[in-house]
Amino acid sequence: MTSAELPSRVRDIPDAALSPAQRAAIDALLGGRGRIPTPYKVWLASPEMMRHMERLGTFLVTASSLTERERELAILVVAHHWHGAYVFAAHTRAGRQVGISDAVIDAIAHGRMPDLDDPRERAVVAIANSAEQKEPAGDAIFDGAVAALGEDGLAELIVFLGYYSAVAIAMKMFRAPIPNPNRA
Repeated sequence: MTSAELPSRVRDIPDAALSPAQRAAIDALLGGRGRIPTPYKVWLASPEMMRHMERLGTFLVTASSLTERERELAILVVAHHWHGAYVFAAHTRAGRQVGISDAVIDAIAHGRMPDLDDPRERAVVAIANSAEQKEPAGDAIFDGAVAALGEDGLAELIVFLGYYSAVAIAMKMFRAPIPNPNRA
């Protein structure tokens, strides 16, 4: 039996069963994001950690210097690396919504460097691909990323890769139902 055929381990906790700490964490999440993304249902088991993840995640998706397209490209590379089918499917859809072509998505899905005209987007994918390797990024990739993203953008990208690694791993381990990437 494949993992896609096994039941999800993600559970909804009824409001009446939430601890005060869990209720406070959900309220903070709704204040920051306006919704409860699926990974937070997993992280709710540790409400204090969830609150920290919410603050970090909200910053990364609303206030970092990375553009929406750059974030989606990074997420796709991370999801591919971790074999995170849930995250890859969800962000295939999100990537298409911000104009990422199916050819670029396909290249990432097959572990190839896509053809990208934008130097920032190339830097994002190159760093994300390098993060998967045993050795640190070579000087050309690293220096290119600093030139394209700035030191602050590179720092944000590295944390973003870690954050979405946690998302991909959580969704894989908890067998989150894989969304249809072609659904609008």
